[in-house]
Amino acid sequence: MRVVVLYDPGCADWTPSDVLSVLEPLKAVVQVFTELGHNATKVAVRPNLRWLAACRGADLVFNLCEGMGGRSAYEPLVTGTLELSGVPFTGCDAWTVTTCHRKHVANAMLAAQGLPVPRWVLAERNQVPDDFPLPAIVKPAAEDASSGIDEDSVCTTGRALRRKVATVAELFDEVLVQEYVPGREINVGFVGGKTLPLAEIDYSDMPDDLWPILSYRAKWNTGSAEDLGSRPVCPAEVEPALGRSIVRTAEKAWRVMRGRGYGRVDMRVDETGQPWVLEVNPNPDISDDAGLSRMAQAIGWSYSDLVVKIAEAALERFASADAIAQLLPAGPESNGSPGRRRSQRT
Repeated sequence: MRVVVLYDPGCADWTPSDVLSVLEPLKAVVQVFTELGHNATKVAVRPNLRWLAACRGADLVFNLCEGMGGRSAYEPLVTGTLELSGVPFTGCDAWTVTTCHRKHVANAMLAAQGLPVPRWVLAERNQVPDDFPLPAIVKPAAEDASSGIDEDSVCTTGRALRRKVATVAELFDEVLVQEYVPGREINVGFVGGKTLPLAEIDYSDMPDDLWPILSYRAKWNTGSAEDLGSRPVCPAEVEPALGRSIVRTAEKAWRVMRGRGYGRVDMRVDETGQPWVLEVNPNPDISDDAGLSRMAQAIGWSYSDLVVKIAEAALERFASADAIAQLLPAGPESNGSPGRRRSQRT
């Protein structure tokens, strides 16, 4: 079976950690398919479209590309090109990627379907209504991976809010302001048609002078106070009734956003037990030390199992029965697991 693994080679101003965040899952996915006996090839996505020829000759494209030249805005264009090619590819389609990455658009769609979404506004011309509830969190409207989110993102006064909106607007095209919801942070993951065990970000060790949020430093600066203060727990310890409520809400949000392949819904649960949808994340990080892999481990999947399940979902979607039959080798050793590696990152 011929497998192409797509990735963004980045740009000149990428830091070593940026590069590593791409190379780690890339190498791990290639290793999984290679150990299963398949011909797996790494292909960089660049504007010249030479990568497309390699994809069209593949049985499966494992899409790890989150942009082009380091620009996340190009991610939906890559996914849309794959759709036009007709080749089976992993993850969500271009519509879902585009819509979910425009947080204000996703919020409007979710709210229209009756889902609980904290009050929000797109800060046009850097303006926010005077009566907007505080505290509020300010973040880029079209970024992911906690880009643009720091400890100053949560504002408790109108003056601080206006100042933060102006600062974020200098770096990003659109700014979202959303009501801050205190409470537990719960993540719900999906692979194919399966809902994975709930995960929680435990902020109990966060220093008192820092807000309990998953900022950029918390997510990417290993060893920082924000990182050490945001401990992932999976499976989350949640009462059964509350767990069912969280799962129902997350599954509906995933359906509304036409989620396919794999994804994650990030939520907050307030003191009354009301779950609130913060974001729907298509094609989240599948590094073996990231959240989705941690959820998979909680039900006994190895990293290889996770990669294979994602591939199976893509092949089933494209009705590639022959390719599904080829995915795992025949025989008693067909579970093909190169071994479980322990997760550390959020």
